[in-house]
Amino acid sequence: MSGASPATLGILAGGGSLPGRVAAAAQAAGRRVFLVGLEGFAEAAVLAPFPHATARIGAAGRILQLLRDNACRDLVLVGPVRRPSLLDLRPDVEGARLLARIGRAAFAGDDGLLAAVVRVLGEEGFSVVGAHDILTEAVGPKGLQSRAAPDAEALADIARGVAVARALGAVDVGQCCVVQQGIVLAAEAAEGTDAMLARAATLRRPGPGGVLVKLVKPGQERRADLPTIGVRTIRAAAEAGLRGVAYEAGGTILAEREAVVAATDQAGLFLLGIDPNEGER
Repeated sequence: MSGASPATLGILAGGGSLPGRVAAAAQAAGRRVFLVGLEGFAEAAVLAPFPHATARIGAAGRILQLLRDNACRDLVLVGPVRRPSLLDLRPDVEGARLLARIGRAAFAGDDGLLAAVVRVLGEEGFSVVGAHDILTEAVGPKGLQSRAAPDAEALADIARGVAVARALGAVDVGQCCVVQQGIVLAAEAAEGTDAMLARAATLRRPGPGGVLVKLVKPGQERRADLPTIGVRTIRAAAEAGLRGVAYEAGGTILAEREAVVAATDQAGLFLLGIDPNEGER
């Protein structure tokens, strides 16, 4: 592995299948890859087909050394990672040094922390690129992606959801919310989208189901933690009694896009890519 070319793409891998998809896309484009799987998050089966190693999230010294030993200059941060408490982090010496440089952002919202991490990695000589820059076909396009379409009431709920999601994002709380008949049933915070949808299911009102609206946070560092919708999201939305999902076109990753659309159609939901800056959808 230490003989990798200077073009090697380093991938800091969290959970899910996206790290593997990014690695496969980079290889198909002629790049060598090296994955560092974050213990407790990265899946062994996803890492297995590629050159890789694993490390604790707090073991920054090991992580940086692995990347340098494998000639990685460009980095992709991809896959969900639940932020550990400082007690669980157990940073090594290098991790403590980097944590000091991250400073107060370590105690800020996720976007503030990720922006600081990207800045510090740049100071360490790495260039962070977005997963969407490598996996271009995974970025959700504008328009209807499903057979089912939203009616006027669903469009009104989407408009309400855009306003709420923007307000949440502006204070770096979450990326999405559920709206039914103009009422906000649930808003995402630290629990994540799936847990929020499970909560929304217990609050469902009689009548037409609600919608999930997922947007990029205003001012978000787009090279990390873009909104992602996968098959599990669609299934959770269906179980919550929702009628559909609206996402920010050009700013949302559809993990396994064909499977997401198929799951949407199977559940009878709509899937709509929107421009939240447009007055009409």
